[in-house]
Amino acid sequence: MSTRIFARAALVGAGALALLGPLTAGTAAASAAGQEGVARVKAAPYAVVPYENVNVRYGPGTSYGKITTSPAGQPLGAYCWTRGERITDNGYSNDVWVKLLEGYVSAVYLKGNEYGDLPSSARC
Repeated sequence: MSTRIFARAALVGAGALALLGPLTAGTAAASAAGQEGVARVKAAPYAVVPYENVNVRYGPGTSYGKITTSPAGQPLGAYCWTRGERITDNGYSNDVWVKLLEGYVSAVYLKGNEYGDLPSSARC
C-alpha cells in the first residue's frame, strides 16, 4: 500500500516539476504524456514498479507477443496477478504475472514481493 502511495506521489510531483519549466512545444507534449501516464496509474487499483526495462506481453508467458517495453522505475497501473510461465532471471524465479492495463509483465522484474507488491488476495 505504501509503495503505491509513494509511486503516485512521485508521479504527481514529476508532473508538477514538468509544468514549472519553460513551456515549449516539447515540454507541453511531455507534460501531456506524463499526465496520461498518471491517469493510467490512478485508474488501476495498484501500482507496480519494474526495477529494469520489462516487456509487456499479451498473456502470462514469453510465448505471447510483446506489446511494448516499459522503462525501469516507471510506475505502471496494475489490476491483479495470475499464474503463468515460470521465469528465472537475476537469481529469482516464479510463475506470477501481473495484469496491467496494457498487458502482462512477469513479477520477477517488479519491485516488492513475489506478487510484484500486489496483495496475495488480488488474484485474477
